[in-house]
Amino acid sequence: MPFFNEIKVGDRMELGSFHFSAESIIAFAREFDPQPFHLSEEEGRKSLFGGLAASGWHTAAVWMKLMVASRLAENAERVARGEAPIMVGPSPGFRDLKWIKPVMAGDTIAYASEVSGLRESASRPGWGLVEIVNTGTNQKGEVVYSFVGTVFFPKSPA
Repeated sequence: MPFFNEIKVGDRMELGSFHFSAESIIAFAREFDPQPFHLSEEEGRKSLFGGLAASGWHTAAVWMKLMVASRLAENAERVARGEAPIMVGPSPGFRDLKWIKPVMAGDTIAYASEVSGLRESASRPGWGLVEIVNTGTNQKGEVVYSFVGTVFFPKSPA
C-alpha cells in the first residue's frame, strides 16, 4: 500500500475471491438479513431470484474482509523489508452502491479496487483523499457488485 503521493489514477488491486456456499449464505442471513430468500433454497426459488441468493450486505461484508486482509498483508511485506507500515485513515463515506446481479449459492466472487480520483485534503495537512471504484465479479465475468469509496491516505514523510 503506497503513500498518497505515490498513488496514480488507474492503480488496481486484486483483493481476492470468496465462494458463497449455501451454508455461508444462510449463516449470514440468520445473523444479519433474515429474509426468506436468503434463508432457504425453497423460498429462494419462489422469489425473483429463482434460488438461494446471498444478501447484498453479505457481498459487501466479504469485500471489507478481503480489503482489510489485503492491507494487512501489504503492511506485513513492508515490515519484512524493514519499512514502516502505512496506516490509512478512515473513510468519509461511499456512494453509488449497486447490487447489479444476484449472488447465488455456488458463485465465487472476485473483488478488486481501482483508483479513480485523487485530491489533497483541505482540512488535514499531510493527507490526501483517494477515490476508489470497488467491484465484485462472478465466475462468469459479470460484475455483480460495485461502489465508489473514498479513503484518507497519508502523504509520504518529507
